[in-house]
Amino acid sequence: MMSKEEKIPKVKDVQRGIWNAETISQVKYMAAMGKHRIRGCGTPRKFPTFDDLLVLPSQLSRMSIDTYREDCSTQTILGSRYAKEPLVIETPVMISGMSYGALSKECKTALAKATDIVGTSICNGEGGLLPEERDNSYKQVVQITPSRMGFSLRNIEAADAIEIICGIGAKPGLSGHLMGCKITEEIAEFRQLPQGIDLHSHPRHGDIFGADDMVLKIKQLRDLTDYKVPIFLKLAAGRVWEDVKIAAKTGVDGIVIDGAEGGTGAAPAVAADNLGIPSMPALVQAVKSLEDMGVREEMSVIISGGVRNGADLAKALALGADAVALGTGVMVAMGCVVCQKCHEGKCAFGIGTQDPERRARLDIEKAAQQVANYIQAMTIEAIILAKAAGKTKLSNLEREDIRSLTLEACAMTGIPLVGSNYTFTDDKFGFFNPSI
Repeated sequence: MMSKEEKIPKVKDVQRGIWNAETISQVKYMAAMGKHRIRGCGTPRKFPTFDDLLVLPSQLSRMSIDTYREDCSTQTILGSRYAKEPLVIETPVMISGMSYGALSKECKTALAKATDIVGTSICNGEGGLLPEERDNSYKQVVQITPSRMGFSLRNIEAADAIEIICGIGAKPGLSGHLMGCKITEEIAEFRQLPQGIDLHSHPRHGDIFGADDMVLKIKQLRDLTDYKVPIFLKLAAGRVWEDVKIAAKTGVDGIVIDGAEGGTGAAPAVAADNLGIPSMPALVQAVKSLEDMGVREEMSVIISGGVRNGADLAKALALGADAVALGTGVMVAMGCVVCQKCHEGKCAFGIGTQDPERRARLDIEKAAQQVANYIQAMTIEAIILAKAAGKTKLSNLEREDIRSLTLEACAMTGIPLVGSNYTFTDDKFGFFNPSI
């Protein structure tokens, strides 16, 4: 038996460099289990955020807009490149694709109801389109995933827009993960899966092996929809420059860029922490890529991943986005505490669970109103900043309206550093152009 003098000293307050508590916990998990760790939500890593940008107010050189007496339009039109009936929403804040399975039926229904209150859209995500979602949503984006789960002509006919997914910001190259504990009899029947077995979806489309195949797929969808609804392509933020150029040539109406901050129901922690690039530089590169091709005005750009509030929204629009898509934020609005254990199916708030007892805790009407309040308040915050910058439309926010607070943001976005016109290159966008 150890004496008091021989006892191992506590090291809680000792600085351990890279061997922090999270790293030690990870190593101990791998040593005990012999496998990688799964995590819900997104990465806890610190990324550059929109907080590193500031909005310039208008005073004499430009006149500001009266906050209380003059309007600032928020209506947003997406996908007008080829679609006969573009997606028209009343705020540039959308709800991104989150699946029934990862989320409860009650949660999906509440999110749909929220879109009807504020006049925006929701994407069904992987696994099919719930009737409760379609019946309660203002505008419905139908997602086509590599797994083709829930893909049907009926869903296509119900779509106000179509989103072909190629990558997810939280786990690019890996696609969907749904743990067996969340695949109940109901989910198994809905998705046509075995019950209780971990699902690892296809990472790529089985009938798309390059740009030519994507062109054919889009043509098929155009024929099925009579060219009425917009078709968007969702890309995980990685090789943005090249991917966006190819996407533009395939004939889509717009792109969705999902940054590395994006959340998910379940992902290998090593993937969430080490794959992809943040939303802010990804957005800048996507916009510049489209401008270089001469199609920026034709194509819509939607950014998702790490957007939290109206300030983020305003700055994203200034950087060139037409709209943002929210995932984690709307879940937090209805009660989520970002515990990062969505994959366990034990969500105490009835959001990320299929357990009947836990699901019953979520008040659908209350949750819907909370999400609607959040989106409305977020839109108002963006309006406040836009009016202060002298804009009568949110869509009129532009790069000249913002400045970088840090050298890092300056380098990534090409936005001049505060108090100067300094950027890192002679190119006005200030980032490496691989085409040179």
